[in-house]
Amino acid sequence: MTIRVLDIIHQTMADGPGFRTAIYCAGCAHACPGCHNPQSWDFKGGQAVSVEELLETVKADSLSDVTFTGGDPFYQVEAFTELARRIKQETDKTIWCWTGFTLEEIQADPHLAQLLPWLDVLVDGPFILEQRDTTLLFRGSPNQRIIYLKGAPPEDAIPGTVPLVPLR
Repeated sequence: MTIRVLDIIHQTMADGPGFRTAIYCAGCAHACPGCHNPQSWDFKGGQAVSVEELLETVKADSLSDVTFTGGDPFYQVEAFTELARRIKQETDKTIWCWTGFTLEEIQADPHLAQLLPWLDVLVDGPFILEQRDTTLLFRGSPNQRIIYLKGAPPEDAIPGTVPLVPLR
């Protein structure tokens, strides 16, 4: 199984709290006006990388947690689910995932929802250019939510964090 990957950024601090290995995938149909990464919209962009190779890359960095971004990982949900499952079973790393879908849209679609149990945090919703706010951490517009899917947000939670959302 492969994932179309545009880039892998090691030990980034821009894609979630602390050091992270950020996997930027190819493909996004949301096409949000003002998107900071429009080169990621092409579903044929980047290169195919095996889940096994991505897992080894993630495991090789003992300092970093993991971020799935893009593009939109939910357009490659089967492969990202497999990768996330393996990361959670074989490491103690947290996984943050960015998507243009809302949590409610994902929960309403069993195909998309298969990834949710393996994620720690979901940053959801499309970027809305008219609401752009450069003071926000880890999101571009206030409609985008930082949703903790496992456990409660830390006491020093990032503004915009949503309390624990029980998965159906």
